[in-house]
Amino acid sequence: MGTVSRRVVVAMSGGVDSSVAAAMLVEQGFEVIGITLKTFRYEDVGGTPSGETSCCSLDGINDARAVAAHLGIPHYVLDMSEPFDTQVIQPFIAEYLAGRTPNPCVLCNRTIKWEELLRKSTALGAEAIATGHYARVLKDEVTGRHRLLRGVDGAKDQSYALWGLTQESLARTLFPLGAMTKAEVREAARRFGLTTAGKGESFEICFITDNNYERFLKEAVPGLEQKVQGGPLVMDGEVVGTHRGYPFFTIGQRRGLGFAAGEPVFVKSIDPATNRVELGRDADLHANGLRASHVNMIRYADCREPRSVLARIRYLDKGGAATAATLDDGRLEVRFDEPRRAITPGQSVVLYEGDDVVGGGIIDEAC
Repeated sequence: MGTVSRRVVVAMSGGVDSSVAAAMLVEQGFEVIGITLKTFRYEDVGGTPSGETSCCSLDGINDARAVAAHLGIPHYVLDMSEPFDTQVIQPFIAEYLAGRTPNPCVLCNRTIKWEELLRKSTALGAEAIATGHYARVLKDEVTGRHRLLRGVDGAKDQSYALWGLTQESLARTLFPLGAMTKAEVREAARRFGLTTAGKGESFEICFITDNNYERFLKEAVPGLEQKVQGGPLVMDGEVVGTHRGYPFFTIGQRRGLGFAAGEPVFVKSIDPATNRVELGRDADLHANGLRASHVNMIRYADCREPRSVLARIRYLDKGGAATAATLDDGRLEVRFDEPRRAITPGQSVVLYEGDDVVGGGIIDEAC
């Protein structure tokens, strides 16, 4: 990534991955500063997250502080609750109210964990930041662009959630764990004598403290439940019942529909304007393509000429062969070789060539 100051800011969540990233950079001779981001006010989201599965708990902050003390590096906690609310939580709520299913980690990575943290690191005289993500960044000496690649550990690869990172951000990023497996990271943690060596994984959205999206939305939007309950549940063009509110459903959902059809049925479409939720059979959920906005290209400057890619439409999706091209309006159109199931507005589509992230966008519609 070019000439880098020996001073690096490491985003420390209190988990084993960021702890090992910090330890490795200390071992490599970098001047490391540990920073933990407090991204929300616990009273605003329904309480304090607890247990080992939360990256933003008070325990996480304390664990990060203990690791920093063990490594002999300075550690700071930065209150990012205001920008996090503006740039992550409020858009998350707005997306659900628009009948979409957002991925807040994508927004958080770009705006908070990178853009905000890079501003802080500049103030601290650091040229680079580092995280414990399983991904790799390389500079293409021919094009001058910074490439984002999958992590070597396919089971832990986190490149999907990083597609929004700009060239400016990637140019100042280190991923110390990119070439390691999770087993190797835990072994390194034991070698470094870190107290987080056996700590569990972080899974849920950090600000949904109980992983209950419906509870969160009802508390975040006063009167929402009364406003949206009782909307029409439609199948085969006929109203077959009522539902508890369109924001509480997602495309492809099967359970909790409030309707027994005598056959497997799923949420096919959501119309916020009419509070209508349409059900369909599995075959109804398949589409040949999609259009996406908020496009960010990484491997290439643009995608005006159609490119053959592997396109992933959700985090756990292995991907499908497709052709992608930029439309005149700047959106991305992706046409799949084989129909894909439950393409969901609000989720991310991420394009790959081998291990390279070509780019990505936010899904607007299946087509």
